[in-house]
Amino acid sequence: MTPVPPATRRAVLTAALAGFLTLPLPRRALAATEVERVDDLIARMTIEEKAGQMTCLADSFRPYNPPNPQVGIQNERQLADEIRKGRVGCLFNGIGVAGARRAQEIALRQSRLGIPLLFAGDVIHGLKTIFPVTLAESASFDPSLAERTARAMAVEATAAGLHLTFAPMVDVARDQRWGRVVEGAGEDVALGGLFAAARVRGFQGRDLRRDDSLLACPKHFAAYGAVAGGLEYGSVDISDETLRETHLPPFGAAFAAGALTTMAAFSEINGVPATADRDLLTDTLRGEMKFRGFVFSDYTADEELIAHGYAEDERDATRLAILAGVDMSMQSGLYIRHIPDLVKSGAVPMETVDVAVRRILYVKTAIGLFDNPWRSLDEEAEKTRIFTPAHRALAREAAARSIVLLQNDGVLPLDPARAQTIALIGPFGEDRENVYGPWAFYGDKGKGVDIATGLRAAMPDPARLLVAPGSGILTPIDGGVAKAVETAKAADIVILALGESQDMSGEAQSRTAIEIPVVQQALADAVAATGKPVIVLLRHGRALALHDGVANAQAILATWFLGSESGHAIADILFGKENPSAKLPVSFPWESGQEPFFYDRKSTGRPVIDNRTEYRSRYATTDNSARYPFGHGLSYSDFTLEGLKLSDTALRWDRAIEITARLTNKGTRKGSEVVQLYIRDRVASRTRPIRELKRIQRVTLDPGESRTVRFSLSRTDLQFVGAGSRIIAEPGLFDLWLGQSSNGGLHSQFTLYAAETTPAFPQ
Repeated sequence: MTPVPPATRRAVLTAALAGFLTLPLPRRALAATEVERVDDLIARMTIEEKAGQMTCLADSFRPYNPPNPQVGIQNERQLADEIRKGRVGCLFNGIGVAGARRAQEIALRQSRLGIPLLFAGDVIHGLKTIFPVTLAESASFDPSLAERTARAMAVEATAAGLHLTFAPMVDVARDQRWGRVVEGAGEDVALGGLFAAARVRGFQGRDLRRDDSLLACPKHFAAYGAVAGGLEYGSVDISDETLRETHLPPFGAAFAAGALTTMAAFSEINGVPATADRDLLTDTLRGEMKFRGFVFSDYTADEELIAHGYAEDERDATRLAILAGVDMSMQSGLYIRHIPDLVKSGAVPMETVDVAVRRILYVKTAIGLFDNPWRSLDEEAEKTRIFTPAHRALAREAAARSIVLLQNDGVLPLDPARAQTIALIGPFGEDRENVYGPWAFYGDKGKGVDIATGLRAAMPDPARLLVAPGSGILTPIDGGVAKAVETAKAADIVILALGESQDMSGEAQSRTAIEIPVVQQALADAVAATGKPVIVLLRHGRALALHDGVANAQAILATWFLGSESGHAIADILFGKENPSAKLPVSFPWESGQEPFFYDRKSTGRPVIDNRTEYRSRYATTDNSARYPFGHGLSYSDFTLEGLKLSDTALRWDRAIEITARLTNKGTRKGSEVVQLYIRDRVASRTRPIRELKRIQRVTLDPGESRTVRFSLSRTDLQFVGAGSRIIAEPGLFDLWLGQSSNGGLHSQFTLYAAETTPAFPQ
């Protein structure tokens, strides 16, 4: 390999990292002395030490058992030796200050250069205090709530010795068969962007150098939620326009909020695995989106390039990943094994390695690790900042605000003062194994509040709660249905706790049918036949297709996986202590076979008029709408929206129009409603969705109170990705709806005048 002159090498590095130094990392630029320190380290590092900084391994000093194959180093002594040799830059998925301090001591005192380790972990919706799964919390339609829970998670995670979380997942998910729907914000681009930014702000706080600041890692870049058939780890075949319009904007929102790391997707896009996709990870991510942080591979994803049929062997997989733009390899160990030889042979330029290492060291600098390598490793904080009463109170609030009231014929809310006997039937009534949901493996299972416990605490006479499981989650119980029917007959009202176990959602849990398991459906049908009023509590991590005794219940609530305070929050809603206000972030279909199903779909040349008209774009065997549309959610209050007004029906190119309406609470309870603004571009050079969410506003009103809701729209709100991936807005007629879901609402129209195109990246 021909040596590169130092001046040339520095020029290459400077060009590759242009903009990083002025990015508002910890709300300030890196100081010149910090840049010099990184320069000095890189100049003194061997190629093995550089590859070590680019290597992230499972934490054997404080091992947990995350849901990944047990591969790699399992021995603390062996891992310690690797750290001494400078062959590790990051450890992940271990918690506990004592173990982290042991590892950091080795890195600082016993390795040649003393570069501190970065500690990372999967804190997805809680550490010890478990908050609702991300999909559930997104049902709040309140990004500020997500920012608050992310802040609480950061406080706990940093107290347990972590610097970074592999969250938030910002993949737009439009096929409910995909198990990882549960980790994101649902099917909508705009809502996904709002929650992505909020969670990044919450995790990282106002200053990255603070002891309780937790680096965010938006994932999975990109379009992982578009895997064909909802099949985990599958392929994605997608147009460039759809990629940019649907799947990249939430990442743009997360990066704009300050995220300094991201993770490449497991999946391939148009035949190229994301881990080896230079167009995606370098040209798009760094070139167009101006991302200046560093990129993780997903768990052994670089090694999996071989199984994809894209790499010949480990060495080739390493070469492809680093040249594509993957800076840090997770768990496979490929970088430390193969980068030195790849550089020596000239297959990978040293400049490429130096740029990756520099990105990693800059992020470590940004969070203050070089100045204080013991940050977030405080044993006193570990004792006082985890599972606190304040965090549990927040978990209860978040859980109650995540529950969606899907239907109610007047049976809810229950009267807590009334002497009524309640039958709690179903496998989740007293179950504590499934209150947290997937990706909560740090939580203590015995501390989650089950439904029965929550109900008893809310009832004046807990003895009037009768409990019968009726069936298992997937298997029957001998005599279980008969006992459940007997229990239902002895009660005034029945609460059916049905749905999915937590291991039926999450990674590697793709399903062909998104329905209540057969044994539970049979239980529901038998209980419904008693004629008793039935309230269904759904436990789930995705939208479900509901049938018969479940679908026809007098009330149905989407209660998801709500975390530590599940039972108390559910009781708060059932007994009216809290007024439901959540909205669906995913559309509930009539049948599993409608998937992928999402509200902002396209029209066709033969759109559906009704379900009886033939030769239309419809399924002949089901209703072609949603059973419960995106944005749907009822309240114990009666909200009406009226008096829609536009400041002008003509929208000028560089002006805005104001939209107003009057929201009134005609009920007898204080409550909150989420007013939603949707548009449709009637005629465009690339066909547009039948509706697109553009604005949301949460309004809280006392009984009888009214308030004017106000929105503003400008040309930039009407832009879309046109030919050649250009961001354009086109003049013409637009529909506008202001409503309480993606279905119906107050309708008006306006016209955009003038014409201009603006090449830019959508944020």
